[in-house]
Amino acid sequence: MSSIKLMIREAMEARAMNRYQLCKMTGIPYQTLDRYFKDNISRYDIDVLLKVCVALDCGIEEIIEVVR
Repeated sequence: MSSIKLMIREAMEARAMNRYQLCKMTGIPYQTLDRYFKDNISRYDIDVLLKVCVALDCGIEEIIEVVR
């Protein structure tokens, strides 16, 4: 069975950014971002993912991976 793996942590580390900085850039509450950071999400909010991509200046493929 396939699943989705979030790689926000890796994308942030590549840019030397922490969760607090990303929260400030996106306006996403820390608790929400922390769940995405830890890949502890069952339903993905497209608005959150879009804000993260814009803040990290990356494509969606850099923060989401389909695991087979």
